[in-house]
Amino acid sequence: MPFLEHFGFTERPFALTPDSRLYYPSESHQHVLDSLLYAVERGEGVVKVSGEVGTGKTLLCRLLTEALIKSKAVAYIVNPQDDADWVVGAVCREFGLDPGGPGDPFHRLNAFLLEQFREGRSAVLLVDEAQALGTVGLETVRRLSNLETDTSKLLQIILFGQPELDRLLQTHALRQLNQRIVFSFTIRPLSTDTAIDYVRYRVRRSNGDVGSADRLFESPALRAIARAARGIPRLINIVADKSLLAAYCEGATQVQRRHVREAVADSIDVIGGRWGVVDWNRTALLVAPTVGAAVVLGAIGWWAIDGGGAGIEWSLTDSLSSLFGRADR
Repeated sequence: MPFLEHFGFTERPFALTPDSRLYYPSESHQHVLDSLLYAVERGEGVVKVSGEVGTGKTLLCRLLTEALIKSKAVAYIVNPQDDADWVVGAVCREFGLDPGGPGDPFHRLNAFLLEQFREGRSAVLLVDEAQALGTVGLETVRRLSNLETDTSKLLQIILFGQPELDRLLQTHALRQLNQRIVFSFTIRPLSTDTAIDYVRYRVRRSNGDVGSADRLFESPALRAIARAARGIPRLINIVADKSLLAAYCEGATQVQRRHVREAVADSIDVIGGRWGVVDWNRTALLVAPTVGAAVVLGAIGWWAIDGGGAGIEWSLTDSLSSLFGRADR
């Protein structure tokens, strides 16, 4: 592709599809992944991982699946439904069982898990977007967590979900499941410096050149991307990719801050109103009336001082300094 060739990429560094090959092991993400591996080895209870949209839950879920599938029976459910029969059927299918066969699928699942246990092979269920399970689906998960021997759980369950999952689990109807959660982790957005390292890392993995990121992105552009995306990896990918496209359309080989502004303006519906790159046109519209008000107030202040007004000690300079001091922050 001409776009890739223009920047020397062998693949798109900021594609939105979660790709384990481009996983950036930030301290926060790696801590959660290592903790999940430890929790699975302990093999008891339910584990929960929550985080805002775009923080990397699905990628961690896939990485965990890749790490576990070599030695354990793994069921990985995406896009779950708020339906008890659907949940049990989906788990059966993931373990290679026919949920439509003779007998109760719940009992067949229990028999399969007992067989795995006798063979010394533990079973793990990972559910992505677990908030979509709703009350009924999550209650079914609780029933699955009851499958056990006298000494061990037969199924280790890990729930990945948005903050809505946390709120669901706090409801009275799900208090039993909430009490079964032995580990709970939160994936947080990247810091500004870590977000900049994330961009550099993805570029390096996409072309094999250690110093290429600093040649492709000027320093103010990297910081602008991190601020605009608020440290959320998916938003970083969106802004960085569009910034590259803006530079490409201009024939430039380096992304500058003006390219990031173009990318942010084109992504405002996704990023939202709280972005770190200043829209000077909008700012001018907001500031102009305030400046006018400051001028009027300053004039009144001078009139009051000249007229001997008692206790009034303001000035136009102080008003404007205060105004632009606030605007700069």
